[in-house]
Amino acid sequence: MQHAYADVNGIRMHYVTQGTGEPLLFLHGFPEYWGVWKGLMAEFSKDHRVIAPDLRGYNLTSRPTDVEAYRIENLVEDVRALVEHLGLRRLTVVCQDWGALLGWSFVLRHPELIRRFVTVNITHPALFNRDLRENPKQQEASQYMLGFRTPGFDQQISGNDFAFAKQAIFEDARQHGAALSAEDEAEWLQALKQPGAVDAGLNYYRAAQIGPPDGQGSPGGSNLMDGLSQEQWKVRFPVLVLWGEQDPYLLPSGLEGLDQLAPDLTIHKIPGATHWVTLQKPAEVIRHLRDFIARKG
Repeated sequence: MQHAYADVNGIRMHYVTQGTGEPLLFLHGFPEYWGVWKGLMAEFSKDHRVIAPDLRGYNLTSRPTDVEAYRIENLVEDVRALVEHLGLRRLTVVCQDWGALLGWSFVLRHPELIRRFVTVNITHPALFNRDLRENPKQQEASQYMLGFRTPGFDQQISGNDFAFAKQAIFEDARQHGAALSAEDEAEWLQALKQPGAVDAGLNYYRAAQIGPPDGQGSPGGSNLMDGLSQEQWKVRFPVLVLWGEQDPYLLPSGLEGLDQLAPDLTIHKIPGATHWVTLQKPAEVIRHLRDFIARKG
């Protein structure tokens, strides 16, 4: 694996590459970093060029302090500029959690760059907005987002030596089959312990104004679709959705109507997996990805 930096869109972005061939770009979520993709990168670097950046604010990438710096147009431009920096054309994007909200936002705005799109447990932002506004069960499952948007919440995540991450991520992943080594956990914690990294990750929620109704006049949803016409909502490249059936935060109701926005759609629901699907069921994820790439070549 080769570590490198790109000066793009006013930030210095750290990224890792491996292998040669057709490009696959991996986008991580919160509270993650590039290394969550190590297993998939090792597999797909056998016959692809794989790239995994630390997104804006995370780990070794620049961390602006202003919330507005994390608005979706800036995050999308980070990815577009990195793709240009790497000289990529028509790539496959693989993403999860916040990386998938960014991934969708990127591919909707730059479809000319996309060959295939793979999203883990995140539906189209227009459908997620719908459920955040209208679905009481999704609203209940997303109450944590309102907490994440609260100033100073990073202290709750980092408190007691990052007990939140250790329980909500590492313990949950291991209980559902993840082979997360002590070295992987230590490296992940080191990424979270970078000064300001957790608060920067929370700025994604704040800038997107994402969440259920807040009781103070906001109807819920997000601003992730701002500036897009309804014609831009529809994608014409192949889309694969991998869905952990036991995810407590993201409910399958969000998939209703996705086939109308992504007609070339494949969905695989993965039993026994929670929010951390790629860690818990890597063999299944690899099999589905391999099959999808082969069929949609």
